[in-house]
Amino acid sequence: MTYDVIGDVHGCLPELVLLFEELGYDWIDGLPSHPDGRTPVFVGDITDRGPDSLGCIRLVYRLVYEQHALYVPGNHCNKLYRFFLGNPVQEKHGLETTAEEYRNLPDKEQRLIKKQFLQLYEEAPLHLILKDAGAVVAHAGIKEEDIGKRSKRIETFILYGDITGEKLPDGRPVRRDWAQDYKGEQWVIYGHTPVKTPRFVNKTINIDTGCVFGGHLTAFRLPEEELVSVPSSMPYIEEKFRYD
Repeated sequence: MTYDVIGDVHGCLPELVLLFEELGYDWIDGLPSHPDGRTPVFVGDITDRGPDSLGCIRLVYRLVYEQHALYVPGNHCNKLYRFFLGNPVQEKHGLETTAEEYRNLPDKEQRLIKKQFLQLYEEAPLHLILKDAGAVVAHAGIKEEDIGKRSKRIETFILYGDITGEKLPDGRPVRRDWAQDYKGEQWVIYGHTPVKTPRFVNKTINIDTGCVFGGHLTAFRLPEEELVSVPSSMPYIEEKFRYD
């Protein structure tokens, strides 16, 4: 199969639409469909911070259940899942934008979008192994020895990265650069940490190019190993990008 792995969307629906068009998809009945049957793969964090998180949920839900798209959750997806379950969560770091969109919906539409997202999240694998493409997709990355396994420790790593437990002055967690130690032969494709350009380290690639912070929305195509990006319409926020 052929894949288009898409980085963190964060509610930037217009850029997602533009990226699909740049990737050669046609819009049929409101859904992007590639004439060569390519499979979109979402690396998580489809919501929060951007202008249309609920539109992104609707589109990704339809792509997964009406076509053959694939999705893995990110940390923002996990927090939204807990919000929809009614668990106590702090509405900050982007969740407040999705929550506001949700509360502005009529009751019937609230019930539908909640049902769609809960199904999407609960039925998603924590990470994807694309054997035919020699690749693994995990939101914040994964260690080679953890591929194909599941535990609470691995789940925390996949959702949040290799966190130390310490905090930066702005409240973000301190994370180790796990990719420097990756020696596997499969690609690990991830996002989570905004970078100005796709970041290659060993056989890993970070494709979260900070669309919601004014960067780009990026896809990594397999098996071609090609990158396709579209510019963001959001204001550029320099300090949100970790690497030069």
